[in-house]
Amino acid sequence: MTEISKTLAETCDRLFSNLINNDVLRETELAVWPDPIWQQIEENGLTFAMVNENHGGSGIKWIDCFQIIYWSGYYSVPVPLVETMVSSWFLSQHNQAPPKGVITFFCDGKPLDLIESNNSYKISGIIERIPWGASADYVLAEAYNSNKQVYVLLDAKKSKIVKDKNISGESRDSMTFDKASPLTVIDISDAFRSNSLLVYAALARSVQMSGGISAILDNCISYSREREQFGQPIAKFQAIQHQLAILAAEAAAAKIASQIACRAADLIDVSSGLEFEVATAKIRAGESAGLAASIGHQVHGAIGFTDEYSLHYITRRLWSWRSEYGSESYWARRIGKEVIAGGADNLWADITARL
Repeated sequence: MTEISKTLAETCDRLFSNLINNDVLRETELAVWPDPIWQQIEENGLTFAMVNENHGGSGIKWIDCFQIIYWSGYYSVPVPLVETMVSSWFLSQHNQAPPKGVITFFCDGKPLDLIESNNSYKISGIIERIPWGASADYVLAEAYNSNKQVYVLLDAKKSKIVKDKNISGESRDSMTFDKASPLTVIDISDAFRSNSLLVYAALARSVQMSGGISAILDNCISYSREREQFGQPIAKFQAIQHQLAILAAEAAAAKIASQIACRAADLIDVSSGLEFEVATAKIRAGESAGLAASIGHQVHGAIGFTDEYSLHYITRRLWSWRSEYGSESYWARRIGKEVIAGGADNLWADITARL
């Protein structure tokens, strides 16, 4: 771990532990925007951590910013920190200065319609289940017509919004744009293919899930030491120890897979094969998330679902996140197609070259 990583880990752990509690999570599920939390996050420079220095950011690498995303998942941070981080970085990578404020993105569905007229563009279409759409200032989305594919930055306030939630109570809204004028237009190049935003979104969700899985592990360890049955803590029972050992292994596997993918994101882009590492991380984190949620609730029993206990805030997010930006089956098919295209004789050489 680099000094930057250590600093970010300590900062985010301290900041989020002070800001996030069950009362805050409960209120945000009731559609109360936690403005003090967002202000603290912006004041600490977390949203612009990966943005190039010439665009007002810190220029920190993915492998170091892993800590920000990881701890946001660990504490179930109920604001679009990750969406804003990735969107701002993506714009900066295309030599576009990202705006201040809340930015969300859409890359997990049908692109918007791109209308060209008199050397200008208009954007129309419907975005379904976009993260934090009702709270966003801007939306980064893909748009296309028969001749061109682009990424566009749109003013979120120019859309018609229908509010909705996922199973964890996080905002997943519908936004309708009718001939909206984009603030920024980015042509999709060979280096950033049409699915590139989806790849980076999946990477971010993988890291978030690894943080959530680690939080479940820590909660289970603490609870099993406190809860007594037959005159001793349940942590003394071999069955519980066995479950915790499995959970610890899953937490480690998800974290390592996500770290490897972040390291790869600093070295190669989508056109150079980054999708393989990200797909592996998303699959591994998704599988671990399902098992971790199951073990977590088994160890806690019924109390894990009660309102005053924190476990269900984590597990409901994991159940939601694992299906966003490509499920395990989606990314498994992508890897399978890539392996088939490369040929069986090249598979082992390709895998070992990535180590």
